[in-house]
Amino acid sequence: MPEPTSPSSQPSPDQKLVKIFDTEQENEAIVVQGLLESAGIESDLKSIDAVQDAFPGVGGSVILVREQDAPEAKKIIEARRQLPPLDETAELAG
Repeated sequence: MPEPTSPSSQPSPDQKLVKIFDTEQENEAIVVQGLLESAGIESDLKSIDAVQDAFPGVGGSVILVREQDAPEAKKIIEARRQLPPLDETAELAG
């Protein structure tokens, strides 16, 4: 019987992975992971949880990709950062 598939494809755990993105906002990490997935780059989204009593404000999410995919993934992320922010009010009015 086949294993259930995850919503996003992840790199094999035996491959060398590198961190290409980190943020304190989980929703931002999910958007970036979606960009990478749409470009055919497998990624792994990890949450970083720190004990808030000892490390207040520390935490967030990181995205890991295979080492050979890192340069392309960084280009995709940088290209997205260059775009102006989406203005939902302009879209609604138009």
